[in-house]
Amino acid sequence: MAGTFELFHDGGTSFGFRLTAPDGEVVAVSGQFSNKASAVEGIRAVRECAGTGLITDLCPPIPYEAVAEKPGPSQDLSVGHQMAHRR
Repeated sequence: MAGTFELFHDGGTSFGFRLTAPDGEVVAVSGQFSNKASAVEGIRAVRECAGTGLITDLCPPIPYEAVAEKPGPSQDLSVGHQMAHRR
């Protein structure tokens, strides 16, 4: 099931939107837009780019020593851990 974009007015002069997962968890919140039409255009832009967007890892490198041990069955190897583990 797809997420839902919720368009809102902040009570002042700004509009915005948030993306919620099917379980209701908020996964993204937009910046402020000066009018409703701009906020709707922001949703359109996110829809267009989200499915094809690349991931750029801006996190600092993880020291090799922090991931040198082999993971146990309950440990998760995230992308950062996998990259550091291969060094």
